Amino acid sequence: MTEFLGSIWWLIVSLGVLVTIHEFGHYWVARRSGVKVLRFSIGFGRALWKRVGKDGTEYVVAAIPLGGYVKMLDEREGEVPASQRAQAFNNQSVYKRIAIVFAGPLANLILCVTLLWAMFVIGRPDYAPVVGQVDGIAAEAGLRPGDTLLAIGNRATPTWSDAQMALIPAALDHADVRVQVRTAAGTEAERELRLSSLPAEFDERRAVEAIGLTARHELAPALIGRVVPESAGWGVLAEGDVITAIDGEPIARADEVRPAVQRLGERGVPAMVEVRRDGERLALELAPRRMQDPQTGDAYWGLGIALAAGAPPAKDAVLRYGPVAAVPAALREGVHQTREIFAMIGRAFSGKVSVENTVAGPITIARAANAYASHGAAWYLSMLAMLSLSLGILNLLPIPILDGGHLLYYLIELVKGSPVSERVMAAGQYVGLALIASLMGLAFYNDIVNNLVR
Repeated sequence: MTEFLGSIWWLIVSLGVLVTIHEFGHYWVARRSGVKVLRFSIGFGRALWKRVGKDGTEYVVAAIPLGGYVKMLDEREGEVPASQRAQAFNNQSVYKRIAIVFAGPLANLILCVTLLWAMFVIGRPDYAPVVGQVDGIAAEAGLRPGDTLLAIGNRATPTWSDAQMALIPAALDHADVRVQVRTAAGTEAERELRLSSLPAEFDERRAVEAIGLTARHELAPALIGRVVPESAGWGVLAEGDVITAIDGEPIARADEVRPAVQRLGERGVPAMVEVRRDGERLALELAPRRMQDPQTGDAYWGLGIALAAGAPPAKDAVLRYGPVAAVPAALREGVHQTREIFAMIGRAFSGKVSVENTVAGPITIARAANAYASHGAAWYLSMLAMLSLSLGILNLLPIPILDGGHLLYYLIELVKGSPVSERVMAAGQYVGLALIASLMGLAFYNDIVNNLVR
């Protein structure tokens, strides 16, 4: 499946699941509150499939899969027979109306925790939080290659993804943060990353890189892709060899090869080049020769090899809990992600982060869904949980036409003892539509800038 088709497919699946659960929350509580539900629709527009249930509800799957709705019997929307007025939504107590409206976002929050639980039980494969290279702030803090990041601030970091998710908010806030590490020697220590010294403006999408941290798994191995005929390495080195040491100097990544070869060439004597070949470790004697760069014409010491881009290393960590332990873990993660969403909203309003990297549109969501799905079920579940949480929180914002706007009206009704006037509600609808239209416009603009222009 191509990326384009895969993205469309996973967007439809993701929105279908989230909208169905959200609307089912409204539907389920409405039915148990004695309200007659006329239609339960997933999607908008022309019906692709529909049927009428025994309860009289029309169940519909529509052509435009970008939302859904539950239509309830309501005297404000049409004539209601006298025998059914008790089943009309508008005739329910304010507490029942609050429960029905709140049930949609609540269903998304429950789904978020459920998906996180499933993700923890299945186990999300990841990379160990081992440092591969340090620079800048990370080096100044005393972090070294081979260090394992155990915790950042108060958040444990069992995987590299957890470490990234803990570092990014601190970097955006320019807040100094404590880091618990286990050094390559096996001792535990504490370091402090002085993120307050980060530039006032930096690429928010490369926050970890701005700190000066590179993960061990991100370092390309020194994999030989080709050996030049009649060169120093011809007949000794072979395609597929991974160089692990030169003259006793360990080689962990591809960019360390050339400097090591230069130093060896300047010495002018042969030395041992250690390689890993077909699972075996070999020590081969070689002496670099003077070569000329075909592009620049510069002379250099070389072995006559071209390094290849190796396949991504196998994941070496799994974030997993047992079915029982996964319950509190999912709840903790749900609470943490909720705090982070509100914190990100605060950063957007305060200008600490650009709205370009805060509000995502359907193109971004589709590509992310496809990318996460390609990494396996657990990764996709984690992304779907985040989308469900975001949808639940978004719908609780006190904006007219959203669930949160209706809840605001009902809270005002509780305080003043009577419903909000239709005039006020109509004005609120216009304001809400304008806000939602602006938000959608921003989302589509961000999609175009981040996915089509860049």
